[in-house]
Amino acid sequence: MAKIETIDRNFETKKIGNKELIFTGITEAPFVLTGFYWFDKEKKFLRLPEKSLTLMSEGVAFLAWHTSGGMVRFRTNSTSLAIKAKLREVPMMMHMPATGSAGFDLYEGYGTNKIFWRNAKPEYNSDEIDTILFENETAEMREFTIYFPLYNGVKEISLGFDKGSDIEAPSEFTINKPVVFYGSSITQGGCASRPGIAYTHLLTRWLDANMINLGFSGNARGEREMAELIASIDMSVFVYDYDHNAPDVEYLKQTHKPFFEIIRKARPDLPIIIVGRPDYDKGAKDSDLRRDVIYRTYSDALNAGDERVFFVDGERLFGSDNRDACTVDGCHPNDLGFYRMAKTILPNIRRALSA
Repeated sequence: MAKIETIDRNFETKKIGNKELIFTGITEAPFVLTGFYWFDKEKKFLRLPEKSLTLMSEGVAFLAWHTSGGMVRFRTNSTSLAIKAKLREVPMMMHMPATGSAGFDLYEGYGTNKIFWRNAKPEYNSDEIDTILFENETAEMREFTIYFPLYNGVKEISLGFDKGSDIEAPSEFTINKPVVFYGSSITQGGCASRPGIAYTHLLTRWLDANMINLGFSGNARGEREMAELIASIDMSVFVYDYDHNAPDVEYLKQTHKPFFEIIRKARPDLPIIIVGRPDYDKGAKDSDLRRDVIYRTYSDALNAGDERVFFVDGERLFGSDNRDACTVDGCHPNDLGFYRMAKTILPNIRRALSA
């Protein structure tokens, strides 16, 4: 157990509203920061190692600074909690709310029993967050998870607690090796209303699993360099659905199976889940052709004796009724779309984990 005052020598006392709170950074124990696999070496809220950015496309190099999948977890008996953060850019997305693109989600609870409390987002035309997450609660020890923004970067973040309150490390994940996701804007979280509603976040919360989100909006092209980087991660399950960003079917044919094979060679026992595009109805003929390509990767692996590969048909992800209610623009899922995606993929992840 640690007193807030001893965690960070640079702690500061500030008032938010009528509350005088002590603010501290969140990158050292007892806080547990995850979603940034290389953070221990680089100390940056970056989803890829910085030296790898020169090997990636310009889009990936930019989007790697977006913090989708990042989270900090801790326990405290503070009766109040506040957040101060400086983002990398002012939120400007037209069809995704700032609560999701640039907001932080606070959940209370542990294991698979985590309940949403509040979202903290910047004011209009601002890149700063400075707000109370809760106050006047009873002084009992609770566990909290804070999800980072899906479509923005974080330069600085600190949390404010009551003076004299305690902070402890959170409980361990049930599945501590991360579930790693690679894919398009949908994987990154567009266009969830809050970070906790992205399908990646729903799945890992339901499983109480650690996660790494490598969704790169419009820029998941299945490059060899990306496959090799992902293969270096010690993970429990790998989920990839990048066919959405392949420029055309021919490109997908040239890259999808080689991408799989690079990871399989490095991780022969790793469960791998291949997922198709969810917005199947938009350009159904093209969707059919793309499904044939990614299914071939799956069937070839099965025929070669691979028992740790799984396939999720993208056409099933939005269900059978009111499919047109699942997106904001015919492509990117809204909260309903993400929920249906997560519910469809969940049994496959559970099978993969038990394989």
